[in-house]
Amino acid sequence: MGVEGTLDYISDLLSSLKKKKKQTRTVALKIRMDCEGCARKVKKVLSRVKGARSVEVDLKQQKATVTGNVDEKKVLAAAKTTKKKLELWPYVPYGIEANPYVAQAYDKKAPPNNVRAVPVTTTITETTVDDRYTNMFSDDNPNACSIM
Repeated sequence: MGVEGTLDYISDLLSSLKKKKKQTRTVALKIRMDCEGCARKVKKVLSRVKGARSVEVDLKQQKATVTGNVDEKKVLAAAKTTKKKLELWPYVPYGIEANPYVAQAYDKKAPPNNVRAVPVTTTITETTVDDRYTNMFSDDNPNACSIM
């Protein structure tokens, strides 16, 4: 092992000992808030979570967003101490959802241009009747219309 190899080894060893930075995460919650007092209480509780850098509360959308080196479970646990009805933010932008037309995706309380996130297991089912109708009106053969 030459001088260069030794220096590379020491450099790799020292870089692995350095404390790795945690990723900044954003946790969004849907919390039922009725007034400004509720919003202040939620903001105060969430800002005490270890690693929270910023807390934003939107009373109109009933949304609280915590940004920083936070754990989702710890944020939920802290939010539960407010004794308010809460859940993780269930909405995604309309274009991201694979099946935005599925019945479970619609929510009257969703913000504009958002739909409820639907589990991947939800699918649109087709029946064999659909195939019969598509064959009855075929674009490939204009004489295929059996109704006329």
